[in-house]
Amino acid sequence: MKNLIILLPLIGFIFFSCNEKSSNSEVPEQSASKIKVAVFSGNGASPVCVTETLEALKIDKGVEGKAVDGNDVAAGKLQDFDLIIFPGGSGSKELNNLGKNGVDSVRNFVLEKGKGLIGICAGGFMTMSTEGYPSLKLSNYKQLDRPHYNRGRGLVQFKLTEQGTKYFPELKEHDLFLQYYDGPVMQLKDSTKEDTSELGKFVSDIHPDDFAPSGLTPGKTFIYFEDAGKGKVFGIAGHPEATPGMRWIVPRMARLVSSNKPVAYDTFWVRPQINHKEIFFDRERRKHEKKLFYDLLSDNSDIQTAAMDTLFSYRSRPAVRWNIGLLRDKNPEVRKHAAYLLMQTEYSAALPDLETALKNEQNEIVKKQIKQAIERLK
Repeated sequence: MKNLIILLPLIGFIFFSCNEKSSNSEVPEQSASKIKVAVFSGNGASPVCVTETLEALKIDKGVEGKAVDGNDVAAGKLQDFDLIIFPGGSGSKELNNLGKNGVDSVRNFVLEKGKGLIGICAGGFMTMSTEGYPSLKLSNYKQLDRPHYNRGRGLVQFKLTEQGTKYFPELKEHDLFLQYYDGPVMQLKDSTKEDTSELGKFVSDIHPDDFAPSGLTPGKTFIYFEDAGKGKVFGIAGHPEATPGMRWIVPRMARLVSSNKPVAYDTFWVRPQINHKEIFFDRERRKHEKKLFYDLLSDNSDIQTAAMDTLFSYRSRPAVRWNIGLLRDKNPEVRKHAAYLLMQTEYSAALPDLETALKNEQNEIVKKQIKQAIERLK
């Protein structure tokens, strides 16, 4: 892949911050025909995951996402798309919403029509061919340790294989982390075969509070990309759409799985360096997170902003959405900080809230921060 961006090196745990677009970045070219992506939104698909997936796709101006459900599949609307993404939520419920006829339609879409499919977290469970587990049975992977599927959440580390760096060269020189929420632990069904489809492996040993057995996840498949009949399938255990600095992975996967040429993205989006350590939500951290949520409702702005910063350092994904409500706080410092954090966490779904906040804002300093957030996220 030519003309990919050269990442700017940053030191430590500081987010890249700028008022202007980086001059060394390429912007995806506009094309007459956009890559059309269906994002499954039927029962079982997490509404938050659907929204964040659709928002991540907007990073690429050559990609167009639209929510579809089981009824849309039954009505034959898949024919209007180049690929479908099954997001996080519940894989079995998403499969149920499709119905058995819908499952056949999706399989035909990939295997016979030559289209693409991406499974993220719960969608990853759906792609696999795990014995005894209802799924789309499109990949050569199986799920391990089904009894402990809800093994935990947090920011987990993975590493790319040599094959993975060919598709994601921007990540080659970095330690890599993604949001994770009870995602699948995947393994090639026939481990005796050479596996060129595995693009990434778990590094983290995920067993907070010792709920799940230790030693299982390291070295297991984190992301794969393989042919399926005439089509292609991606499966990924983590949530790139929910990870600042890594959300661009979603449109990159969309391009690859639909056999389109990859493009480079602005360095505001490509920032793997902003996350640098594992963060697991064990019992104590979950308890503290809940306390911090209540602190966000305090009448003391110092307590509020301190809680915002701690939640940000925890990479608490629910806290990102709490910042939307804080745009409407009475204290200008809280409003300003909320806009700043929405920008740094790339929460583009908050753009309507930011635009309304800008119209209502009287404080010029806060206005400036809100404007900057809007400019960066558009």
